[in-house]
Amino acid sequence: MCRLFIGADPKLWESITKSFRMDGMVTSVRLEHMFWNVLEEIASREDVNVPQLLHRLYNESIDEGHDLGNFTSFLRVCCLRFVNLQLHNLVPMTNTSELDMLPTEEILEIEDRLNAKAGRLRSTHSAQH
Repeated sequence: MCRLFIGADPKLWESITKSFRMDGMVTSVRLEHMFWNVLEEIASREDVNVPQLLHRLYNESIDEGHDLGNFTSFLRVCCLRFVNLQLHNLVPMTNTSELDMLPTEEILEIEDRLNAKAGRLRSTHSAQH
């Protein structure tokens, strides 16, 4: 079983630091190459570049009242959720539609049910709204 994971290209877990401007400040984010690949895919779907996507994610999270003390962890979870939503056919695998055009509330409810069914952490999203 472990060979499936350890046999992968080591570059996938190589950390890369990228710097970008956010609200006039230079910010650096250090993520593994695999996460940068997913962020590039998400950005491509939204027809923006990765720095624009990160800026948008940050601002919209703050607007929702989230504490982003660890922005890098937030980005990793965003990437994993994106891939997981694709695996559950809640987000198309192909780059045919912008994420903003998807039925977000319905997808979040389905995701909550899937997580609850699997005995995973339940989202507080539904309770807050």
